[in-house]
Amino acid sequence: MEEQRHGISEKQAKRNLILFPIGTLGRDMIYSLFTNFILVYVMFTHQLTAAQLMAITGIMIGARIFDALNDPIMGNIIERTRTKWGKYKPWMVIGILTTSVVVYLAFNVKLQGWAFIWFFGVIYFAYSITYTMHDISYWGMIPSLGSDSHMRDTLTSMTNLVAGIGGGLAGLLIPMFTTGSGAIGGNTQTAYGVVALAICIIAPLFFAFTIFGVKEDRSYMDTPAPPISFKKIISTIKNNDQLMWMVIIFLFQQIGADLIMGGIGSTFIYFRFGYRGGLYSLFSTIGLSASAFLLIAYPWLSKKWGRKQLLKGFGIIGFIGYAMMIIAGIALTGMTSFWIITIGYMLSQLGQNCFYVVMMISILNTVEYNEYKNGTRDEAIVASVRPFMTKLGSALCVLLTSVTYLIFGVTDYTNQISSLEQQTSMGLLSEADKLNQIDGVIASISSSQTTGILLAMTLIPALMMFISYKLYQKKYILDEDEYLRIVTELYND
Repeated sequence: MEEQRHGISEKQAKRNLILFPIGTLGRDMIYSLFTNFILVYVMFTHQLTAAQLMAITGIMIGARIFDALNDPIMGNIIERTRTKWGKYKPWMVIGILTTSVVVYLAFNVKLQGWAFIWFFGVIYFAYSITYTMHDISYWGMIPSLGSDSHMRDTLTSMTNLVAGIGGGLAGLLIPMFTTGSGAIGGNTQTAYGVVALAICIIAPLFFAFTIFGVKEDRSYMDTPAPPISFKKIISTIKNNDQLMWMVIIFLFQQIGADLIMGGIGSTFIYFRFGYRGGLYSLFSTIGLSASAFLLIAYPWLSKKWGRKQLLKGFGIIGFIGYAMMIIAGIALTGMTSFWIITIGYMLSQLGQNCFYVVMMISILNTVEYNEYKNGTRDEAIVASVRPFMTKLGSALCVLLTSVTYLIFGVTDYTNQISSLEQQTSMGLLSEADKLNQIDGVIASISSSQTTGILLAMTLIPALMMFISYKLYQKKYILDEDEYLRIVTELYND
């Protein structure tokens, strides 16, 4: 009945539950490739001075802050878009095609030195603009697919499940095909170029399921397009106290969730257990595997327990995981250490992913709160807060990662590895000799350096998770009962 009233038939609503999530599989492969592996790619294929590393760090931070600020602007532009295809789908099409071109170029232009730094700056800002187009429009569509609480929980968890599968596949396959003996073409430079081409073809193909198969409520077409206004963006966020708190809470959660996958995790695994892509694939894939079960079970869990109860329970699981990683990394050696660290990472990600799903739903639920309090829904602007804080959090993760690298002298070793990779790419060194010499480089890294990296990638996320939990419990008031009361009052008058 809810979907009928909002212009979506029950049959179409069921189609949306399938076709909307499928669309993000390739998008999240692109996201994982660029966000989680671009710094790894640069570190292990380019020889960087300290100044060049800091320049790259500055570019990444600047671009992600710019990207974060651009999100609500893009949300405002989407809000005023009026076409026969609606306000979301035109930006989905433009965004996914341009993003694919930009990401392909990022991994297929062979420059070194400061020429590469300048190119990197241009391509990184271009990615920030193009990805935002389809990301904001995609997630902004969810509130237009229905306001029933259980349906939204199901759709959000299913979408995050498929997103996790896309990111998980990328996390599994990219290291296997780009690092060590399994690298396509025998070297990391060539391998990343081929992988980027494949993913940039896959992403638009999967997104077509959403673009052509999903139908949203388009009642917004009956209202005049609002003007693009910075004042509107600021006022929407400022006048929604629950959205304001979620901005802060979600930022802390994202810093904790992204730090390991942003590059520091792969560097630790390579330095501690050897330059073999397969090991990092196991670490990342097993680490994320439990999250798939969480996302499948989340609609059932959300019926049985409230969101604040879920955060408490899964938060404890997350802290246990981080403790296991620290103990295994300090007290154990060899593959026993690797497997316990990996299991600990799996538990930590189980906690972090529960936090992420709860935060996403909590942000989206402020749409109805905004309508109840201020008289307007402003879905795209509200939805833009999630990627806004994701990108701002990732910018801070880049800073934390680069500072960690500088403190523990990581570039001293990655420069040696990238030199060997370049020699192999030019045919000056055989693949077998390259791997033997890289093993020697890894063997020269001290245990204090790898332990320092381990502590950075566990203690910081644990602290961020704790802060986000305490703020959510204290400041967020839109629990299940309050949200239902607001929706009932809005739509049953």
